[in-house]
Amino acid sequence: MSRPRAKLTGNFPGCPVESALSFLDGKWKGVILYHLINEGTLRFNELRRHIPSVTQRMLTKQLRELEEAGLISRTVFPVVPPRVDYALTPLGETMIPVISALKSWGDAHVVCRNGEKYTRLPETKEKAA
Repeated sequence: MSRPRAKLTGNFPGCPVESALSFLDGKWKGVILYHLINEGTLRFNELRRHIPSVTQRMLTKQLRELEEAGLISRTVFPVVPPRVDYALTPLGETMIPVISALKSWGDAHVVCRNGEKYTRLPETKEKAA
């Protein structure tokens, strides 16, 4: 089995962009961080409700990789039924400007209608003749 790119951050000498992107590599990691930024600490099932398209297996995998990268913390409470909380770590909080910039870009350039995404083309200014 190949190792996820998130585990290979030391193998990108001279390329901080690729190394930084490796922390968000995965379809749901940015979305998970976005919800933890906006909602604060969330339980597993609360995250599932926020992201209905993700499978339980994939959410678990993405959460483990974010935890391994040090971006989120996982707190298990010894109660029945089990309770697990996920929250941003101080390192994860440094991703707030990155996720905010992605949201701003999406707000400006992507339109979602009837379950489909459209890219909003930038308006071009015609030069005066």
